[in-house]
This record gives sequence, C-alpha cells and structure tokens, in this order.
Amino acid sequence: MTRSGKAVFARIATPYFAVLTAVFVGVMLISNIAATKAVVLFDWLQFDLGPLHVNGLVTDGAFFLFPLSYVIGDVISEVYGFRAMRRTIASGFGVIVLASLCFWVAIELPAADFYDGQAGFEAVLGTVPRIVAAGLAGYVVGELLNSFVLVKMKERAGEQHLWARLIGSTVVGEFFDTLVFCSIAATAIGISTWSDFINYVVIGFVWKTLVEIVIMPVTYTVVRYLKRAEPTYREALETVTQVTRNVP
Repeated sequence: MTRSGKAVFARIATPYFAVLTAVFVGVMLISNIAATKAVVLFDWLQFDLGPLHVNGLVTDGAFFLFPLSYVIGDVISEVYGFRAMRRTIASGFGVIVLASLCFWVAIELPAADFYDGQAGFEAVLGTVPRIVAAGLAGYVVGELLNSFVLVKMKERAGEQHLWARLIGSTVVGEFFDTLVFCSIAATAIGISTWSDFINYVVIGFVWKTLVEIVIMPVTYTVVRYLKRAEPTYREALETVTQVTRNVP
C-alpha cells in the first residue's frame, strides 16, 4: 500500500518496439481498407503467356503500402525475436477485427434523411469484412512464416548475412501471404477469371519482394540503429560473444 497522494506508475521501457508495433498495425489497418479497390496498372501492357492473358497488371489499392508491413516485421524479428513478433501480429489481428466489427455496425446503423452517401459507404466498407478475412488469413500465415524463417536463419548464422535473412524470409512469407490473401479477396474486388487471378497473385508477390530488396539499405540502417540503441540487445550480444570466446 502507498500513502494517499502518492501516485504509482509502471516504467516505460525504450519506445522503439512500441513505435514499430503501432506503425505495423496502422499499415495493416490502412491496407485492409485500401485493398477494397481493384487497380490495373499499365493497361497498355497486353500479351499472352500460355493460359495467362495479361491485360495490364492487376493489383489492389494497397499495393504501394502493404510491403512496408513486411519490412517492419523483419526489423522486429531481427532485433526483438519471434516471441515479440507474435505479440505484434496478435495486436494487429485484434485491431483489424475490431475495425471490421465497427464498419459493420456503422453500415447497419440507420442513415440520416439528409445523408446521401449510404450506397457508397456500403460499397466500400461493405467489402471490408471479406477483405479482412482474406487479410487476416494471409497476414497470420505470411507474417508468422516470415518471422519464423528469419529467426531460424539467424540462429544458424548469428549476426552475419542479414541480407540473406531479409530476402529469404520475405520470399517465403510474401508467397504464402499473397496466395492466401488473393484466393479469398479476388472475388471481393471483382476478379472473376483465372487469368486475372494468376496475374493478381504473381504481380503481388513479385512487387512485394522487389520492394523489400529495393529498400533493404533502409532496413539495414534501422536494424543497425536499433541494435545499438537497445541496451538489452547489446547485453545479450556481449554475453553470447563472451560465451563463444570461452568455448574451447
């Protein structure tokens, strides 16, 4: 018991993990809404490749933002480990489910007589539950695989070969994320042919992987900074180094 008037508070640890988690969850939430719009890029690009008929590059409105979630996921996994990334994934899962529930309630609430946007509101946010289902399935599978592969590769290589961990984990995570998400979300955004579906999957996977490679210098910089800034990481690294030196 404390004396009256003496407030007690928990100590806030370093803010880096909290900021990364907040940005990660924000990116996932925004992406699930933006993904309700089907997008065709470079509609002049038309060719046939076996059963695949390409009429532009089919994607969704979140294509430019979503890859950032994997970059942040890589940073969290590399610096804080698989357990921390699982907590981040759980946080994102809860927020996205809550957002979907709120959108559903908002749609079902009676519209005011002077409000003429109900149809548009339903058209956009009414597809969100299906996109959310797709996003959650792909998100959980992809992010967990991404983090798991990165951490397992780090356990074998230690601090070396970060580039290999970033690329290898992204290839595995993004492939399964894209496949699962597109399989569920395709019909929700109007994709109805196998050709467009394959286009959607291939373009999504290639794009997300290329983004990871292009911005890898930024990922390296953030990871390097956090490893220096987080005192517990430095302590753990020093402990491992000392143990390694003492092994005959």
